[in-house]
Amino acid sequence: MELSSAMSEDTATVVAGELRQRQIPTNVNDENDDGDEDIVTTPKVRKTYGRTKDGTVFTVPTTHDMVSQLLDPREPKNLSDGIVIAVLAAHILALYYLPESSRRPVFAAVFLFWRACYNIGIGILLRLQSNENKLIAWAQKWKLFEDPSTGKNPRPWLYKLLKRELEIKIPEDYQFEKAPIEYNTWLVFRRLVDLILMCDFVSYCLFAVACGHRPDGEFISITVTRWIFGWSLIAFNLWVKLDAHRVVKDYAWYWGDFFYLVDQELTFDGVFEMAPHPMYSIGYVGYYGISAIAASYDVLFISIAAHAAQLAFLVLIEDPHIQKIYNPPTRKSEVPARPRVHNLLGIKNLDLLRTVDYSTFVTLAFLMLLAIFTPQTPLHQSLFFSIALVFRLWYSIGLGVILTRQSNDKAWTRHFLKVGETPEEGWRQWKGYYHYTQTLCYATFIAACWKMYSVPVDWNYGFVMLRHVVGASLIALQIWTAVSIYESLGEFGWFFGDFFFDQGAKLTYTSIYRFLNNPERVIGTAGLWGGAIITWSRSIFALALVSHLLTIGFLQFVEKPHMQKIYGRNLRREAGLTKFIKRSLPPPVAEWQLSVNKVMDDTSHFVEDFLDTARLKLPAGVSTIVRDTTALFNKYPARLTLTKLSPDLAGFDPKYYSITVEGEATALSALSERASGKEGTAGRFPNELKTMIFEYGAPIKVKWRAPANHGKKDWIGLYMVADNRSRDITDLSSLGRWIPTIPDQYESTTADKGILTWDQPVTDSDSSDASLVSGEMVFSGDKLWWTQGVFEFRYHHHGNHNVMSISQPFEIHIGRFDYTDIDMDNEAGFRQSVESSLLPVVQNCFDRDEDIAPSTPTEPFGSHVERDGKYAKRLVYAVHQMFGIEFAPAVVPADGNVRNLAWRICNAKQVLAPYSMSCSKGTTTPAEKSP
Repeated sequence: MELSSAMSEDTATVVAGELRQRQIPTNVNDENDDGDEDIVTTPKVRKTYGRTKDGTVFTVPTTHDMVSQLLDPREPKNLSDGIVIAVLAAHILALYYLPESSRRPVFAAVFLFWRACYNIGIGILLRLQSNENKLIAWAQKWKLFEDPSTGKNPRPWLYKLLKRELEIKIPEDYQFEKAPIEYNTWLVFRRLVDLILMCDFVSYCLFAVACGHRPDGEFISITVTRWIFGWSLIAFNLWVKLDAHRVVKDYAWYWGDFFYLVDQELTFDGVFEMAPHPMYSIGYVGYYGISAIAASYDVLFISIAAHAAQLAFLVLIEDPHIQKIYNPPTRKSEVPARPRVHNLLGIKNLDLLRTVDYSTFVTLAFLMLLAIFTPQTPLHQSLFFSIALVFRLWYSIGLGVILTRQSNDKAWTRHFLKVGETPEEGWRQWKGYYHYTQTLCYATFIAACWKMYSVPVDWNYGFVMLRHVVGASLIALQIWTAVSIYESLGEFGWFFGDFFFDQGAKLTYTSIYRFLNNPERVIGTAGLWGGAIITWSRSIFALALVSHLLTIGFLQFVEKPHMQKIYGRNLRREAGLTKFIKRSLPPPVAEWQLSVNKVMDDTSHFVEDFLDTARLKLPAGVSTIVRDTTALFNKYPARLTLTKLSPDLAGFDPKYYSITVEGEATALSALSERASGKEGTAGRFPNELKTMIFEYGAPIKVKWRAPANHGKKDWIGLYMVADNRSRDITDLSSLGRWIPTIPDQYESTTADKGILTWDQPVTDSDSSDASLVSGEMVFSGDKLWWTQGVFEFRYHHHGNHNVMSISQPFEIHIGRFDYTDIDMDNEAGFRQSVESSLLPVVQNCFDRDEDIAPSTPTEPFGSHVERDGKYAKRLVYAVHQMFGIEFAPAVVPADGNVRNLAWRICNAKQVLAPYSMSCSKGTTTPAEKSP
């Protein structure tokens, strides 16, 4: 299992009181050291303090790992341990007594069941706990930890059972009654996790035993090699688990930060310097070791499926929680320069109206047709091999020469300046040039592989199946490497932007660069070797070897000199993986390695001095932009499982229910826009109507009245008027746009968000035969509709969809910007008018959150605007309706504040003004001058 706090390793700083990252002390004898627990010379053990969401601070008792608690006879045992052991024993007995023909399918199903319990079951529980504190709410609802002496616990026997079970496992510094409910809930959750994880592992091993065999005709040397390789991977996997547990302890092993936080410092060393998310990446190599020992493709494929499910668990469950807890959104200290929003890489950025995309698409289509419809003869194979080799040579050597000349004397930029273009235009042309060449380099390699490949006649013959599995894995590894590099560097770094511009950014090492200085050197060409293994062709092996050597040469002779020139001493000499390997070497080997490194460094320096005597060595201080982008969507839809008809409607009269709505009225232009001149004479002037028209994105207050005995689970939902055919029963789900009338009825903090008051006695009621109560709530943020239209609120009875009252319909409207009184030729005045009109709209679109929404046109947007695309989508929709200009959502985080966005709107409006048919005092449509 991955470790929640361990995965925050990329976060350099965490706020005080949360899980923090710590540096290893350089001098263990320092007198100022306060006794860190990692220093073996300090006998005193520091206590760990936990903090719950309400601010309660408590001492976290000492707990032990799952295996020792369960299997070590010296550790105390309880009933849950007996249940786990009994279930494991049942698995083993089932393998023994089942007929041999039934073992494989039965244990495959058993393992998939426990794997689903892990990745789906535990995943759902953790997501509910992260988003809505659901497990704590359930414990409070069921009064699991309420002392029976108070008379409030309906199940005293369960309280006594939990108390005995938990205190047996922690006999020293734990008191069941004094521990906060968050900690006790986490301990109960741990027992469930123990059962699932142990059954998951044991059922997998038993499935491997059921499938294990020695293939017919296998040489003894192959058998010995399989076993040595398999046990080596298992031993390495065991070390990864033990070292990870050493770092993060039980707190993170069992996802403790989903329940509470600890004031504990962790040093992410050891295995966490080897690979990203080691518990999910290299922490599963034991699966493949067991597959090799079993010599079964069934075990291998089920291992791959389980590993993929674990990675999905990481992306969907743990990563969003990590970002929310350890890397919360903050407001930027400054507004970034306007980068190019229309990026090149990625399917989502494909634009066939852009020249480079169109050219690339047509070329790839033509190449694909040639590869598919030409015969697979030696002549055509040689032709495709030659094309792939030529493009590889040009990609590595040709572009390498261009970048070297650009680094030395700005040759590329000088060319475009010479022909009257700007440096920015030269940079844009270079990006397209590089992108087109790189795409064709890999496309021609794939085409060559296609021509050399032949579908196996017998997939079970020899190592045919294994070759395809290994090859596909290497291809997936290269794809992941490329994505990680792009996420770390962005388009600026991907296209070697520091060869063209001085961005003044600080050189940092994040993401994959935390572990490797040059990931392209080793795993950046893994997919080429994967293609060679799949095709099993000498030509493709040769092409992969040449490509790998050219890549290393490019890094050594193009990138490295430029990086040394502009970053100097800021360059890191050793990556995290290198440091870890060196620390792990035995002393004699380490001394020999240092001697060899000294000789190599001296020789390298001599050669560099000889070749670069005239090269100017620039000091440190110039750096590149490195950006980590995470596009996580954290949606918290509150879902209800409801029935249309309620059996307890008797006695509830809808006439005693009512809803009134209050909001921020929009400009009067909304009503005036209805008289557009297209109507008849009588219809051009609207009657005096009390139409409610509210601002787009502004919070809406709802006031309700109901009988004093109304359902405790009554709720109010927001709907479009035209969506429901019936006025008595709501046909559609609220899609999260709902709030209960009374809090703590649905165990959901997300649902309760917005409740102001509830069940307040009504004293001014005209009804003498019924006592009424009232309440107020505010719909804002995700509980609003982010579009224009006519809406209504519906009051529903006791957790179902029976409607007791409907509010007066109201309209959400975005007023059009009035250009009639604006002189568009007065640029300063025009921009100021746009800024003043745009600022309140931006604040509404950003939920009026002081951490995200700006208070002035120059104040930067909060960083959450980059993480969650919903804010940008809301704003560009409003801009489109308000100004008639359509932008891509990426424009919003790129501009960074209202002033920049207003400038973009003004600039776009002036550019499009000659082609606009609307009335304006600015530039009009060009007309031929009269003679």
